[in-house]
Amino acid sequence: MTYEYILNFKKNYPTTIAWRLKKHSAIIDKHLNPDEKVIYAFMGQKNDRFYDIFGTAVIALTNKRILIAQKRVVFGYKLNAITPDLFNDMQVYQGLIFGKVTIDTIKEKVVISNLSKHSLPEIETQITSFMMSEKQKYKNIETENR
Repeated sequence: MTYEYILNFKKNYPTTIAWRLKKHSAIIDKHLNPDEKVIYAFMGQKNDRFYDIFGTAVIALTNKRILIAQKRVVFGYKLNAITPDLFNDMQVYQGLIFGKVTIDTIKEKVVISNLSKHSLPEIETQITSFMMSEKQKYKNIETENR
């Protein structure tokens, strides 16, 4: 399921650097909750260095959260989840050839680099529009519980 979104993204933005996309996508699919579905997905390098091309990750925006999956080469994997209540801010940087997105959470900053510079507006729009609408739901729930 996630892999189909990744193939579409790769077709639209072929200059994005990423490897082993099917394996990374399978991690996302494995960790989806029963009531959760992927609404957008893209891939890039989960690091802050344009010259480091060996940290590929698949990033999926679901109807509940953001999931970032990395299948390890030998064994195991890493999965990060960012829920709307932890989302602070997002920064987009466009260089000469590639771009990067920094997702700032309460606990850490997640940097996805080596993205096609043409993909940056789409990624930013998808993530910020979803997170802002979901944060409003959290605020409404908090005010009702007071």
